[in-house]
Amino acid sequence: MAASHRAILALILLFSSSAATIAAAQPAAADGGRTTHLHFYMHEFFNGGPNGSMARVAPPARSGGSLFGFVSVVDDALREGADPASRLVGRAQGLAAGTSLADGSVTTMLDFVTVAAFGVGLPLPGGAAMERPVVGGTGAFRMARGYTLSRTVKTADPNSQLILEYDVYISH
Repeated sequence: MAASHRAILALILLFSSSAATIAAAQPAAADGGRTTHLHFYMHEFFNGGPNGSMARVAPPARSGGSLFGFVSVVDDALREGADPASRLVGRAQGLAAGTSLADGSVTTMLDFVTVAAFGVGLPLPGGAAMERPVVGGTGAFRMARGYTLSRTVKTADPNSQLILEYDVYISH
């Protein structure tokens, strides 16, 4: 995506008047910086057809249901709501890889237009959400640190679509 398109999407994300897309910047963080909260829904289609947004690059290295060794790439729509017809607010682009022999953990590297999250998704107690660290970004978020929380909203058909609700908390 051209730099100008990234800047436009960043402005849409940062200055949208929709409360569902972004909460206003929070008061100063404990270290004196600002904290920004982004809220959106990531729509992933793995059916491989013209609407597919995830492609498996390598299959799992082992049989028996293990994810170990699989690699995929994503270019998912970020939308204002869980409805696939809701307003497009950006894209999530990156990689996912099965990295655990035992528990099915998946390591991801995702770029949410201006913020980069990298790490193994760790389930929170009770399994309600997955947490990943924010490791940087561009523009106003160049030295960003924080975390993302994601939870599955729905799987219309487990073989074709996944919708995740994301909350991103960024200190900058």
